[in-house]
Amino acid sequence: MAAVTGCASISIAAAVSNGSGSAKAEKHNAPCNLGFCSQSLKGMQIPTKLNWGLNTRGRGRGGALSAHMVAAPLTKTPSRIDFQTDVFKKEKITLSGQDEYIVRGGRDLFELLPKAFKGIKQIGVIGWGSQGPAQAQNLRDSLVEAKSDIVVKIGLRKGSKSFAEARAAGFSEENGTLGEIVETVSGSDLVLLLISDAAQADNYTKIFSAMKPNSILGLSHGFLLGHLQSCGDDFPKNISVIAVCPKGMGPSVRRLYVQGKQINGAGINSSFAVHQDVDGRATDVALGWSVALGSPFTFATTLEDEYRSDIFGERGILLGAVHGIVEALFRRYTEGGMDEELSYKNTVEGITGIISKTISTKGMLSIYNSLNEEEKRDFEMAYSASYYPSMEILYECYEDVASGNEIRSVVLAGRRFVEKDGLPAFPMGKIDQTRMWKVGERVRAMRPAGDLGPLYPFTAGVYVALMMAQIEILRKKGHSYSEIINESVIEAVDSLNPFMHARGVSFMVDNCSTTARLGSRKWAPRFDYILTQQAFVAIDSGSPINRDLISNFLSDPVHNAIEVCAKLRPTVDIAVTANADYVRPELRQ
Repeated sequence: MAAVTGCASISIAAAVSNGSGSAKAEKHNAPCNLGFCSQSLKGMQIPTKLNWGLNTRGRGRGGALSAHMVAAPLTKTPSRIDFQTDVFKKEKITLSGQDEYIVRGGRDLFELLPKAFKGIKQIGVIGWGSQGPAQAQNLRDSLVEAKSDIVVKIGLRKGSKSFAEARAAGFSEENGTLGEIVETVSGSDLVLLLISDAAQADNYTKIFSAMKPNSILGLSHGFLLGHLQSCGDDFPKNISVIAVCPKGMGPSVRRLYVQGKQINGAGINSSFAVHQDVDGRATDVALGWSVALGSPFTFATTLEDEYRSDIFGERGILLGAVHGIVEALFRRYTEGGMDEELSYKNTVEGITGIISKTISTKGMLSIYNSLNEEEKRDFEMAYSASYYPSMEILYECYEDVASGNEIRSVVLAGRRFVEKDGLPAFPMGKIDQTRMWKVGERVRAMRPAGDLGPLYPFTAGVYVALMMAQIEILRKKGHSYSEIINESVIEAVDSLNPFMHARGVSFMVDNCSTTARLGSRKWAPRFDYILTQQAFVAIDSGSPINRDLISNFLSDPVHNAIEVCAKLRPTVDIAVTANADYVRPELRQ
């Protein structure tokens, strides 16, 4: 979407499509590119002459920033992906006028797994990084509960220190559930390729050549498709290609699955896609995989839409952007004279705590509606000034992902982790030793149990503006509401932010997937700088609130869609203890 500022009102409702077309999955040999063929705490008010968040002059109509007006392009019509399943119950949901199709999960469906996995004797899980440990254990436990004799086997690089981690989780060479990569791939009917994205790019030819004809390649990220497209390559035509993509990091996938044993399931929602189906089994296998992981609901996407929304999302609201905005806000508050610990509480603690909890259970509008009139003005000023600057960076980021530039950047960065061309290795360093994150350690050490931090209106306005800008980019680019809400809202507030509340944003930046860590380091400074150089400058110079933006936020149809999705939410919140070890195995080693 082109950046739009000024007095014009953007008709966000125009982004909602009521198109009648549907794309059904092919049940036989042709590749299918359509996938599937898925108590507010008030801000702490401190007596002072300084308004910590903003300058209160100029609260009139008009643009938040001075910029040229450009025409907004028409919204791309979202794909309505229908599908046929012989095993699970398909359900239609309507999200702000857009019909979509999902499959609800639950442990009562585990008995259907043998039917869904018909013809599969061994599932090979390749890799032991972010997703591997969680998915392997969840699959194994679900199949045991289903009384299935399907073997779940881990495949690791020869000499990998992760062999010890896998053995500690109950996999072993002696019982045939642990081995080297090629051996595991060649003996598996379903191969779940869960090594890092950069490693997939460097090793996919070996994986493809080891796979049996008519076997199924399973991905939890569409990155490999993007890489293949960028270099003019493709998947082998004698295998099926599917994806099940949990909308949360691996530890969340496992943690909520274990907690869900007390009820009929709890977990992380997943999207899935069928990119290539050689024998008509792919849809049911993908759905079985998602159900076995404990996904509360599974929605349809395409492999291409998945990698665009996912790589984009983790550089945006999920990690990179939230990293950038808390750095910018913490610096603004401390430079304005606010105490360091209070500044941290009013940024990180509030976003990962009360703001996320409120959005998760009641939606974004509840943040605004919980504020008094003065606080609402602070929220509006922050929202108005931050929305378009955030959108500018998000727009650029999306197009870098869609064009393949961001994928190539990840692959090249991975190759710089080792010595080559006579140059030294440059692995990623940590970010957790700077002043802000040391302050965070002190704050968390003194934090009472259950404290979700303050709802500081200015911080809330910046964060919600970022979230809404990301939603609008994805909407304009034709993504379904299921994908938009899961990638921009649910994954943030229900999966990642609870971990960041327990351990800090810096911990997440240093311990999530390689692709996400690279993205945060690259894009977080962009969000930090543009807020500091444009949004905050506009506020301090007395720019008026853009009333059209506020009106559009309050009436946006996404709020209805979020409400529908919230009804599908499990009754169990993820429980993350402050001392739990969530470091990824290879980073701990």
